[in-house]
Amino acid sequence: MAALHFLLPLLALLVLLPPHTVGGSDADHLLAAKAELTDPTGALSGWDTNQYVCAWPHVTCGRNSTAAVDGLFIYYLSIAGVFPASVCSLRSLQRLNLAGNDLVGPLPTCLAGLPELFDLDLSGNDFSGEVPAAYGGGFRSLVVLKLVQNSLSGEFPAFLTNLTTLKVLQLAYNPFRPSPLPENLGDLSSLRELYLASCNLTGKIPSSIGNLGNLGNLDLSYNRLSGEIPTSIGNLSSLFQMEVYSNQLSGRIPEGLGSLKKLRNIDISMNLLTGELPEDMFAGPSLVSVHMYQNQLTGRLPASLGTARRLADLRMFLNQIEGPFPPEFGKNCPLEFLDMSNNRMSGPIPTTVCDSGNLTHLVLLGNQFEGAIPAELGQCRTLLRIRLFNNSLSGPVPPEFWGLPHVSMLELRSNALSGTVDPAIGGAKDLSNLQIQDNRFTGVLPAELGNLSNLQELLASDNNFSGPVPQSLDQLSQLSLLDLSSNSLSGEIPRGIGRLKKLTLLNLSHNHLTRIIPPEIAEISMMYALDLSNNELSGGVPVQLQNLHLTDFNLSYNKLSGPLPLFFSAPNYRQSFLGNPGLCYGSCTSDGDPDAIRRRRARINMVASILAPSAVILLIGLAWFTYKYRSYKKRTAETDCEKSSWVLTSFHKVEFSLMDIVNSLDENNVIGKGAAGKVYRSVVGPRSEAVAVKKLWATGTVAKKDDTFEAEVTTDAVAKKHDTFEAEVATLSKIRHKNIIKLFCSVTNSACRLLVYEFMPNGSLGDLLHTANAGILDWPTRFKIAVHAAEGLCYLHHDCVPSIIHRDVKSNNILLDAEFGAKVADFGVAKIVEDGRDTMSVIAGSCGYIAPEYAYTLHVTEKSDVFRREGPGGVGVRQY
Repeated sequence: MAALHFLLPLLALLVLLPPHTVGGSDADHLLAAKAELTDPTGALSGWDTNQYVCAWPHVTCGRNSTAAVDGLFIYYLSIAGVFPASVCSLRSLQRLNLAGNDLVGPLPTCLAGLPELFDLDLSGNDFSGEVPAAYGGGFRSLVVLKLVQNSLSGEFPAFLTNLTTLKVLQLAYNPFRPSPLPENLGDLSSLRELYLASCNLTGKIPSSIGNLGNLGNLDLSYNRLSGEIPTSIGNLSSLFQMEVYSNQLSGRIPEGLGSLKKLRNIDISMNLLTGELPEDMFAGPSLVSVHMYQNQLTGRLPASLGTARRLADLRMFLNQIEGPFPPEFGKNCPLEFLDMSNNRMSGPIPTTVCDSGNLTHLVLLGNQFEGAIPAELGQCRTLLRIRLFNNSLSGPVPPEFWGLPHVSMLELRSNALSGTVDPAIGGAKDLSNLQIQDNRFTGVLPAELGNLSNLQELLASDNNFSGPVPQSLDQLSQLSLLDLSSNSLSGEIPRGIGRLKKLTLLNLSHNHLTRIIPPEIAEISMMYALDLSNNELSGGVPVQLQNLHLTDFNLSYNKLSGPLPLFFSAPNYRQSFLGNPGLCYGSCTSDGDPDAIRRRRARINMVASILAPSAVILLIGLAWFTYKYRSYKKRTAETDCEKSSWVLTSFHKVEFSLMDIVNSLDENNVIGKGAAGKVYRSVVGPRSEAVAVKKLWATGTVAKKDDTFEAEVTTDAVAKKHDTFEAEVATLSKIRHKNIIKLFCSVTNSACRLLVYEFMPNGSLGDLLHTANAGILDWPTRFKIAVHAAEGLCYLHHDCVPSIIHRDVKSNNILLDAEFGAKVADFGVAKIVEDGRDTMSVIAGSCGYIAPEYAYTLHVTEKSDVFRREGPGGVGVRQY
């Protein structure tokens, strides 16, 4: 009976195989296959009967054969259709590679009957359904099986463990039903590579995995595996890479990993691992990269870390590791990347951490490190990023440390550092982000700061700096944030500061600055925050400042005097001028004497109390007089009545009115249509300013979507969750960044909703790339666009608190201004993430741009935004 059970799959396989006729040749079978496929690029056009089949493109034949096909390599050629059964008639076929095409339908059962097939690659297609059971009873010669990135479903195919000849098994990124790994996984004793990422695996890792003595590459990431890592992992003597990150593994890390002599890379991050690290954790002689971040690991770093010989990459942030580094850490290994941030570590920063001369990233923020910054780090000229904030570091910063030539980010804020900023900082030519606020620095800010041509953020508040604001700062053409508040700076504000055209925030408050406010500040059109409060500034308020679109404006507690420009008399600016008794509204009398000002205001109030009723009576008379004239315009009156129900909510200072926006909604002004509504180009305001108005469909309206989707949308779901309008307003109303699209205001009524943005003359990057105008995007321009988009996303992921995940990054959502500067737009499906990772109940984004792990696990992180689609076959590639 048992024998009968074994024979049944084989008999079924024989029935499913296509008949192999005596007269049919391999050339005939290939021509039949070609007839069944769609070939948009003409890749198979060379298949014809005018030459031998072995000379056809993408075809190989066996040695000493002119007709027997043993290899078919049709990969990444945009071939589409259902798998042609005639391929199964190629009885000599040994290697079949159809990866990266658009093949659909079920996996071909007949392939399992090909007697000589040993290499099968069908990855990167759209095959669906279950893996045929015949695959577990056929393939008597199969060595390589690759089915990555299809749409395979059903239970995980545990029967593949019957294919004991397998050396490579790749099933990653397929939406199988939640299934455990087979207990007899260890039967695949010849296996060298096991790639099962994002297969919806559950349960424990079977202990039989320790029987895979030939296994070199193990990837079980992005699943829902739980329980402990089996101790039998220590038996994998051939293992060189182990990736089990982003699961639900718990318990302690087992002993024995240090005995794996070939192990180079290990990534067990984003799990629930606890306890102390095993003593032999870093004892492996080949260990290069260790990622254990986002777990609950405790205790001290083992002594084996100090003797690791090849370690180059150590990332253990977001754990509970405590104590100091082992003695002389870094002296014996070529360390390049060190991130121990957000732990409980203490002690000094090791003086040997850069002894190898390879260190590029030093990230130790959010710990309790103490003592001085080692002088040896001033010689570490390979450093690119230094993040040491939120520690207890003290003492002066080594002079050479300020001038490291390749550092782009230097974050020393929230420590107890003292001394001065050394003039050597002028040598840090690549520095773009300098954050030294909340320390005890003293002395003058060096003029050499003006040499930092790439500097975008200079934050030095809450120190004891004195002397003037350096005149050389006006040379920082890329500067967007300048905060020197809460120091002891004196002298006047440099007039040249108006040259900083990209500046969005200027905070010089709580200093001892004197003389007038330079009117040149008003030339910085991108500024949204200006705080000069608590100084000793005198003179009047420059009328030019009303040209700025400020959301945060404070000139309080100075010595300003004279009439306040009428624009600033509005109630929303009432708190912006406190503590300036010399200021007065309208024309001033008695040289700003307070009593005279009060008497004059009393007279104004008395006249106003008389004129107000008179004005009401006059208006009533005018209304009666024009009643008959207006009666025949009933349609116009009804339209005006409808328009009066609009409500405008402003997030920046605007010079246009609500009706300017509403009246511009003409079909002749439509410049685009999308899944959420229409976009109009409107010219509004006294300066004829161009803005973009997005008109969204009303809540509950369902528009046909081209490529953007949100799964499982129901009426109840819409009622329970924020729609795209609320998400976009909630996100953009709080964001201020030069590479994020600016939202001026929202306009709503019961029928529809409007969002008013800054107008981007060059449209979207997607429109340019897919039209005849793509030629104007030379490589420098493309590089500029890429950098700007990356800076916008970096701001959302790392500088916003909490972080914001866009979830729909694509070329159509990158908008270009007149100088081809890029800004990230369309935050309709953006998500605020509290701890760097969140779980969605639905999938949101655009087809082809969704990271596979997000689509299958519904876990969203900042990595979801840096996935992009690449290659003619549409294979997703992640870049960091």
